[in-house]
Parts: sequence; C-alpha cells; structure tokens
Amino acid sequence: MSNVYNVAVVVGSLRKASINRKVALALAELAPPNLKLKIVEIGDLPLYNEDIDGDSPPAAYSTFRQEVGSSDAVLFVTPEYNRSVPAPLKNAIDVGSRPYGKAVWSGKPGAVISVSPGAIGGFGANQHLRQSFVFLDVPCMQQPEAYLGGAGSAFDEAGKLSESVKPFLQNFINAYGKFVEQHKK
Repeated sequence: MSNVYNVAVVVGSLRKASINRKVALALAELAPPNLKLKIVEIGDLPLYNEDIDGDSPPAAYSTFRQEVGSSDAVLFVTPEYNRSVPAPLKNAIDVGSRPYGKAVWSGKPGAVISVSPGAIGGFGANQHLRQSFVFLDVPCMQQPEAYLGGAGSAFDEAGKLSESVKPFLQNFINAYGKFVEQHKK
C-alpha cells in the first residue's frame, strides 16, 4: 500500500464562483488514493512586507505557512492575468518564501494547471509560475503540462464537471500522484 500525501492546493483566483476553484475541487474528487488535496486560502494574506514580518508576523502569514509547511506537496491552479500569475498568488508565493532560508515550498513536489476562458489556457501564467519554482526549490512535474482553455464550458450550470474535460483532469491528477510518490520516496 502506498502512502497518502497531503497536497496544499493554492488557487490563484479569489472569486467565489471561480472556475479555478471549481477545477481544484474537481481535482480533489478525481485524485488517486495516494493524494489528499486541501485548498489553502490566500485571500486574507496582507501584501508581503518585511517590516511586519518580524517576531510577531500577521496571523494570516503564520497560518498560511503552517498549512503549506505541513503539506507533502503543492498544486497550483491559476488563471492568467496580463500573461502572468494574479497578484494574490504572487503574494502567497512571497509570504511562503520568507523568512529567507525558511521557505515552506522547498523540496515539495509541485504541479501547475492554468485555467482560462481564453483559447491558450493561461500559458503565460503557467510558464511564469514554473520559472518561480526554480528559485523556490519546488521540483515541478514536467509532463503532462496542463492548460485548460475554454474553461467557461468545463462545468454545466449545476456545477457538474463536463464529461469531455474529465479525462484530461483525470490524466493530470493521476500523473501528479505518481510524480509525488516518486519524489517523496
């Protein structure tokens, strides 16, 4: 029997009805038995400021760092804003990377799925985030890459995942389960 790995899921969109959040929840339902996905909220994180991150950092910083730090792996589900990641996601990355030398991301197997109503599926955000992984010391699953374009039709009006999208997400999360297993041994 394989181990069960806790995966911190960071959703780049703050919208309540976010397609990205829906995709994250769908991935949690489709996850193989060795993965347990949990969304780690980023909406309450104050903008990173070293001046307030001393001996008594904001409670939101500490909570976020503890939740990501206690996970075994990280999964990012993000839209694309201006060919990059949304500001709240970049802020969460910065909060988790500090204080210097104590990053919560280091060594955690990671993956990215970008989700967009546009045709190219958030390619810019996906690639930009992967670039940050290098500095963060997050081993990144290279294949399959995951860009979900036309995501407005990924769910019906009742919120049910489209049968045409399900195999794509299933393939992605199954591959990620294998990737995490390989990197945690």
